[in-house]
Amino acid sequence: MNIASDLTRLTEAATAAAQRVLQIESDAIRALAAAIPEDFSRVIDVILASRGRVILSGIGKSGHIARKISSTLASTGTPSFFVHAAEASHGDLGMVTADDVCILISNSGETSELGDIIAHTRRFAIPMAAISSRPDSTLMRAADYRLPLPPAPEACLIGMAPTTSTVLTMALGDALAVALMEQRGFVREQFRTLHPGGKLGAQLATVGQLMHGAGEIPIVSPDTSMGDTLLSMTTRGFGIACVVEDGRLMGVISDGDLRRAMDGLMDKTAGQVATRTPKVVPPEMLAAEAMRVMNQGKVTTLVVTDAQEAPVGILRIHDCLRAGVA
Repeated sequence: MNIASDLTRLTEAATAAAQRVLQIESDAIRALAAAIPEDFSRVIDVILASRGRVILSGIGKSGHIARKISSTLASTGTPSFFVHAAEASHGDLGMVTADDVCILISNSGETSELGDIIAHTRRFAIPMAAISSRPDSTLMRAADYRLPLPPAPEACLIGMAPTTSTVLTMALGDALAVALMEQRGFVREQFRTLHPGGKLGAQLATVGQLMHGAGEIPIVSPDTSMGDTLLSMTTRGFGIACVVEDGRLMGVISDGDLRRAMDGLMDKTAGQVATRTPKVVPPEMLAAEAMRVMNQGKVTTLVVTDAQEAPVGILRIHDCLRAGVA
Protein backbone atom coordinates (compact mmCIF):
# COMPACT_ATOMS: atom_id res chain seq x y z
CA MET A 1 0.00 0.00 0.00
CA ASN A 2 1.48 3.31 -1.10
CA ILE A 3 0.05 6.00 1.24
CA ALA A 4 1.72 8.84 -0.63
CA SER A 5 0.27 7.64 -3.94
CA ASP A 6 -3.20 7.30 -2.41
CA LEU A 7 -3.02 10.81 -0.98
CA THR A 8 -1.98 12.14 -4.36
CA ARG A 9 -4.95 10.46 -6.05
CA LEU A 10 -7.32 11.87 -3.40
CA THR A 11 -5.92 15.35 -3.87
CA GLU A 12 -6.24 15.14 -7.64
CA ALA A 13 -9.81 13.83 -7.39
CA ALA A 14 -10.82 16.59 -4.97
CA THR A 15 -9.25 19.25 -7.17
CA ALA A 16 -10.98 17.87 -10.25
CA ALA A 17 -14.34 17.87 -8.41
CA ALA A 18 -13.85 21.48 -7.33
CA GLN A 19 -12.96 22.55 -10.86
CA ARG A 20 -15.97 20.71 -12.28
CA VAL A 21 -18.39 22.28 -9.81
CA LEU A 22 -17.06 25.79 -10.29
CA GLN A 23 -17.07 25.43 -14.06
CA ILE A 24 -20.70 24.27 -14.09
CA GLU A 25 -21.79 27.07 -11.79
CA SER A 26 -19.80 29.76 -13.59
CA ASP A 27 -21.28 28.64 -16.91
CA ALA A 28 -24.74 28.99 -15.38
CA ILE A 29 -23.96 32.49 -14.11
CA ARG A 30 -22.83 33.51 -17.59
CA ALA A 31 -26.04 32.11 -19.04
CA LEU A 32 -28.08 34.16 -16.56
CA ALA A 33 -26.09 37.30 -17.35
CA ALA A 34 -26.76 36.78 -21.05
CA ALA A 35 -30.50 36.34 -20.53
CA ILE A 36 -31.69 38.59 -17.70
CA PRO A 37 -35.38 37.77 -17.02
CA GLU A 38 -37.77 40.01 -18.91
CA ASP A 39 -39.58 41.03 -15.72
CA PHE A 40 -36.37 42.02 -13.88
CA SER A 41 -36.76 45.76 -14.52
CA ARG A 42 -40.47 45.58 -13.70
CA VAL A 43 -39.66 44.06 -10.32
CA ILE A 44 -37.22 46.92 -9.69
CA ASP A 45 -39.94 49.45 -10.59
CA VAL A 46 -42.59 47.89 -8.34
CA ILE A 47 -40.19 47.72 -5.38
CA LEU A 48 -39.18 51.35 -5.85
CA ALA A 49 -42.83 52.37 -5.98
CA SER A 50 -43.75 50.32 -2.91
CA ARG A 51 -44.51 52.01 0.41
CA GLY A 52 -43.77 48.83 2.34
CA ARG A 53 -41.08 46.17 2.58
CA VAL A 54 -39.82 43.42 0.32
CA ILE A 55 -40.88 40.07 1.81
CA LEU A 56 -38.79 37.01 0.91
CA SER A 57 -39.92 33.45 1.51
CA GLY A 58 -38.92 29.91 0.67
CA ILE A 59 -38.37 26.48 2.19
CA GLY A 60 -35.17 24.48 2.66
CA LYS A 61 -32.18 25.71 0.70
CA SER A 62 -34.40 28.22 -1.07
CA GLY A 63 -35.33 29.55 2.36
CA HIS A 64 -31.69 30.02 3.29
CA ILE A 65 -31.08 31.91 0.05
CA ALA A 66 -34.21 33.99 0.65
CA ARG A 67 -32.88 35.00 4.06
CA LYS A 68 -29.58 36.07 2.50
CA ILE A 69 -31.25 38.09 -0.25
CA SER A 70 -33.51 39.79 2.29
CA SER A 71 -30.52 40.65 4.46
CA THR A 72 -28.64 42.09 1.48
CA LEU A 73 -31.62 44.20 0.46
CA ALA A 74 -32.11 45.54 3.98
CA SER A 75 -28.44 46.44 4.35
CA THR A 76 -28.37 48.34 1.06
CA GLY A 77 -31.34 50.63 1.51
CA THR A 78 -34.36 48.45 0.63
CA PRO A 79 -36.38 47.56 3.76
CA SER A 80 -36.88 43.79 3.74
CA PHE A 81 -37.37 40.74 5.92
CA PHE A 82 -37.77 36.99 5.61
CA VAL A 83 -41.00 35.17 6.43
CA HIS A 84 -40.79 31.41 6.95
CA ALA A 85 -43.34 29.79 4.66
CA ALA A 86 -44.48 27.23 7.23
CA GLU A 87 -44.79 29.81 10.00
CA ALA A 88 -46.75 32.04 7.64
CA SER A 89 -49.54 29.47 7.70
CA HIS A 90 -49.71 29.80 11.48
CA GLY A 91 -50.11 33.54 11.89
CA ASP A 92 -47.05 35.10 10.30
CA LEU A 93 -49.07 36.06 7.25
CA GLY A 94 -49.99 39.06 9.37
CA MET A 95 -46.48 40.35 8.68
CA VAL A 96 -47.30 40.74 4.99
CA THR A 97 -49.31 43.87 4.23
CA ALA A 98 -50.91 45.32 1.12
CA ASP A 99 -48.07 47.87 0.92
CA ASP A 100 -45.43 45.15 0.59
CA VAL A 101 -43.89 43.29 -2.34
CA CYS A 102 -43.31 39.52 -2.08
CA ILE A 103 -40.54 37.52 -3.71
CA LEU A 104 -41.13 33.77 -3.39
CA ILE A 105 -38.39 31.28 -4.19
CA SER A 106 -38.80 27.64 -5.20
CA ASN A 107 -36.51 25.87 -7.64
CA SER A 108 -39.27 23.44 -8.65
CA GLY A 109 -42.05 26.00 -8.34
CA GLU A 110 -44.18 23.35 -6.66
CA THR A 111 -43.30 23.90 -2.97
CA SER A 112 -46.56 23.19 -1.16
CA GLU A 113 -45.60 25.24 1.91
CA LEU A 114 -45.72 28.41 -0.20
CA GLY A 115 -49.39 27.86 -1.00
CA ASP A 116 -50.80 30.02 1.79
CA ILE A 117 -48.49 32.94 1.03
CA ILE A 118 -49.39 32.70 -2.65
CA ALA A 119 -53.09 32.73 -1.78
CA HIS A 120 -52.57 35.66 0.61
CA THR A 121 -50.88 37.77 -2.07
CA ARG A 122 -53.68 36.99 -4.53
CA ARG A 123 -56.43 37.76 -2.02
CA PHE A 124 -55.05 41.17 -1.03
CA ALA A 125 -53.54 42.17 -4.42
CA ILE A 126 -50.00 42.16 -3.05
CA PRO A 127 -47.43 42.27 -5.88
CA MET A 128 -45.63 38.93 -6.05
CA ALA A 129 -42.51 37.94 -7.94
CA ALA A 130 -41.32 34.34 -8.27
CA ILE A 131 -37.87 32.85 -8.79
CA SER A 132 -37.88 29.32 -10.17
CA SER A 133 -36.16 27.06 -12.68
CA ARG A 134 -39.52 25.97 -14.12
CA PRO A 135 -41.37 28.70 -16.03
CA ASP A 136 -44.52 26.56 -16.26
CA SER A 137 -44.70 25.71 -12.53
CA THR A 138 -47.60 26.52 -10.22
CA LEU A 139 -45.64 29.29 -8.52
CA MET A 140 -44.61 30.96 -11.76
CA ARG A 141 -48.12 30.81 -13.19
CA ALA A 142 -49.48 32.52 -10.07
CA ALA A 143 -46.85 35.27 -10.00
CA ASP A 144 -47.26 38.83 -11.23
CA TYR A 145 -43.58 38.96 -12.13
CA ARG A 146 -41.54 35.96 -13.24
CA LEU A 147 -37.79 35.64 -12.75
CA PRO A 148 -36.94 32.29 -14.35
CA LEU A 149 -33.50 30.78 -13.92
CA PRO A 150 -31.77 29.49 -17.08
CA PRO A 151 -31.63 25.72 -17.65
CA ALA A 152 -28.50 24.44 -15.93
CA PRO A 153 -27.52 21.14 -14.31
CA GLU A 154 -26.91 20.89 -10.60
CA ALA A 155 -23.18 20.54 -9.95
CA CYS A 156 -23.36 17.30 -7.96
CA LEU A 157 -22.85 13.92 -9.67
CA ILE A 158 -26.41 12.77 -8.94
CA GLY A 159 -27.85 16.04 -10.25
CA MET A 160 -30.14 16.55 -7.27
CA ALA A 161 -28.37 18.50 -4.53
CA PRO A 162 -29.21 22.24 -4.71
CA THR A 163 -25.95 23.71 -5.95
CA THR A 164 -26.14 25.49 -9.29
CA SER A 165 -29.75 26.51 -8.65
CA THR A 166 -28.91 28.13 -5.31
CA VAL A 167 -25.92 29.95 -6.79
CA LEU A 168 -28.10 31.33 -9.58
CA THR A 169 -30.81 32.41 -7.15
CA MET A 170 -28.34 34.19 -4.90
CA ALA A 171 -26.71 35.88 -7.87
CA LEU A 172 -30.08 37.09 -9.11
CA GLY A 173 -30.84 38.42 -5.63
CA ASP A 174 -27.53 40.30 -5.61
CA ALA A 175 -28.38 41.75 -9.00
CA LEU A 176 -31.73 42.99 -7.64
CA ALA A 177 -30.08 44.55 -4.59
CA VAL A 178 -27.37 46.34 -6.56
CA ALA A 179 -29.82 47.59 -9.20
CA LEU A 180 -32.01 48.99 -6.41
CA MET A 181 -28.98 50.62 -4.76
CA GLU A 182 -28.11 52.38 -7.97
CA GLN A 183 -31.68 53.50 -8.64
CA ARG A 184 -31.95 54.90 -5.10
CA GLY A 185 -28.59 56.65 -5.34
CA PHE A 186 -27.46 54.76 -2.24
CA VAL A 187 -24.11 56.20 -1.12
CA ARG A 188 -21.30 55.13 1.20
CA GLU A 189 -22.52 57.36 4.03
CA GLN A 190 -25.87 55.52 4.05
CA PHE A 191 -24.06 52.19 3.91
CA ARG A 192 -22.01 53.24 6.92
CA THR A 193 -25.22 54.07 8.83
CA LEU A 194 -26.50 50.54 8.29
CA HIS A 195 -23.13 48.90 9.05
CA PRO A 196 -21.84 50.65 12.19
CA GLY A 197 -20.14 47.59 13.66
CA GLY A 198 -17.00 45.65 12.94
CA LYS A 199 -14.24 46.20 10.42
CA LEU A 200 -16.60 47.37 7.68
CA GLY A 201 -18.07 50.07 9.90
CA ALA A 202 -14.60 51.26 10.88
CA GLN A 203 -13.43 51.48 7.27
CA LEU A 204 -16.45 53.63 6.42
CA ALA A 205 -16.13 55.96 9.42
CA THR A 206 -15.53 59.61 8.54
CA VAL A 207 -13.06 62.02 10.06
CA GLY A 208 -15.96 63.97 11.55
CA GLN A 209 -17.15 60.89 13.43
CA LEU A 210 -13.76 60.20 15.04
CA MET A 211 -12.26 63.66 15.55
CA HIS A 212 -12.07 65.67 18.76
CA GLY A 213 -14.42 68.62 18.42
CA ALA A 214 -13.79 72.35 18.13
CA GLY A 215 -14.11 72.85 21.90
CA GLU A 216 -11.02 70.71 22.50
CA ILE A 217 -8.70 72.43 20.00
CA PRO A 218 -5.74 74.37 21.48
CA ILE A 219 -6.03 77.69 19.63
CA VAL A 220 -3.64 80.63 19.82
CA SER A 221 -3.21 83.82 17.80
CA PRO A 222 -0.09 84.65 15.77
CA ASP A 223 1.15 87.11 18.42
CA THR A 224 0.64 84.75 21.38
CA SER A 225 3.85 84.32 23.35
CA MET A 226 5.44 80.91 23.23
CA GLY A 227 5.08 80.65 26.99
CA ASP A 228 1.29 80.86 26.69
CA THR A 229 1.39 78.65 23.60
CA LEU A 230 3.24 75.90 25.46
CA LEU A 231 0.73 76.13 28.29
CA SER A 232 -2.15 75.70 25.81
CA MET A 233 -0.46 72.73 24.16
CA THR A 234 0.20 71.06 27.50
CA THR A 235 -3.32 71.66 28.81
CA ARG A 236 -5.05 70.15 25.79
CA GLY A 237 -2.63 67.23 25.48
CA PHE A 238 -2.63 66.85 21.69
CA GLY A 239 0.98 67.90 21.18
CA ILE A 240 -0.01 70.68 18.79
CA ALA A 241 -1.45 74.18 18.80
CA CYS A 242 -3.50 75.78 16.03
CA VAL A 243 -2.51 79.31 15.11
CA VAL A 244 -5.69 81.08 14.01
CA GLU A 245 -6.12 84.55 12.57
CA ASP A 246 -9.50 86.04 11.63
CA GLY A 247 -11.11 82.64 12.13
CA ARG A 248 -8.82 80.89 9.63
CA LEU A 249 -6.07 78.40 10.32
CA MET A 250 -2.79 80.05 9.39
CA GLY A 251 -0.43 77.49 10.89
CA VAL A 252 0.19 74.66 13.30
CA ILE A 253 2.83 74.27 15.99
CA SER A 254 3.91 70.68 16.68
CA ASP A 255 6.54 69.14 18.92
CA GLY A 256 8.82 69.06 15.89
CA ASP A 257 8.41 72.81 15.39
CA LEU A 258 9.36 73.37 19.02
CA ARG A 259 12.57 71.39 18.62
CA ARG A 260 13.51 73.23 15.44
CA ALA A 261 12.92 76.61 17.09
CA MET A 262 14.52 75.75 20.42
CA ASP A 263 17.17 78.49 20.16
CA GLY A 264 15.53 81.57 21.70
CA LEU A 265 12.13 79.82 21.73
CA MET A 266 10.67 81.79 24.62
CA ASP A 267 11.42 85.08 22.90
CA LYS A 268 9.32 84.17 19.86
CA THR A 269 5.61 84.29 19.11
CA ALA A 270 3.36 81.51 17.89
CA GLY A 271 3.25 82.99 14.41
CA GLN A 272 7.03 82.89 14.16
CA VAL A 273 7.29 79.21 15.11
CA ALA A 274 4.28 77.77 13.31
CA THR A 275 4.43 75.70 10.14
CA ARG A 276 2.43 77.79 7.67
CA THR A 277 1.30 74.95 5.36
CA PRO A 278 0.09 72.20 7.70
CA LYS A 279 -1.62 69.07 6.47
CA VAL A 280 -5.37 69.40 7.03
CA VAL A 281 -8.40 67.24 6.17
CA PRO A 282 -12.14 67.92 5.86
CA PRO A 283 -14.61 66.29 8.29
CA GLU A 284 -16.37 64.39 5.50
CA MET A 285 -13.22 62.53 4.43
CA LEU A 286 -13.11 58.83 5.28
CA ALA A 287 -10.93 58.16 8.29
CA ALA A 288 -9.07 55.52 6.26
CA GLU A 289 -8.07 58.23 3.76
CA ALA A 290 -6.95 60.49 6.60
CA MET A 291 -4.78 57.63 7.86
CA ARG A 292 -3.10 57.55 4.46
CA VAL A 293 -2.45 61.31 4.67
CA MET A 294 -0.81 60.80 8.07
CA ASN A 295 1.32 57.92 6.87
CA GLN A 296 2.47 59.77 3.77
CA GLY A 297 3.23 62.94 5.70
CA LYS A 298 4.80 61.05 8.60
CA VAL A 299 2.58 62.85 11.12
CA THR A 300 0.34 61.47 13.86
CA THR A 301 -2.14 64.34 14.20
CA LEU A 302 -4.19 66.28 11.67
CA VAL A 303 -6.22 69.46 12.02
CA VAL A 304 -9.71 69.19 10.57
CA THR A 305 -10.92 72.32 8.78
CA ASP A 306 -14.19 73.38 7.17
CA ALA A 307 -14.73 75.03 3.79
CA GLN A 308 -13.78 78.43 5.25
CA GLU A 309 -10.46 77.02 6.53
CA ALA A 310 -11.59 77.31 10.13
CA PRO A 311 -10.38 74.53 12.47
CA VAL A 312 -13.30 72.35 13.56
CA GLY A 313 -11.50 69.36 15.08
CA ILE A 314 -8.35 67.32 15.62
CA LEU A 315 -7.83 63.74 14.47
CA ARG A 316 -5.05 61.61 15.92
CA ILE A 317 -3.75 58.35 14.54
CA HIS A 318 -4.60 56.77 17.89
CA ASP A 319 -8.28 57.70 17.39
CA CYS A 320 -8.30 55.86 14.08
CA LEU A 321 -6.52 52.79 15.42
CA ARG A 322 -8.82 52.64 18.45
CA ALA A 323 -11.85 52.68 16.12
CA GLY A 324 -10.40 49.83 14.06
CA VAL A 325 -9.33 51.84 11.03
CA ALA A 326 -6.14 50.36 9.56
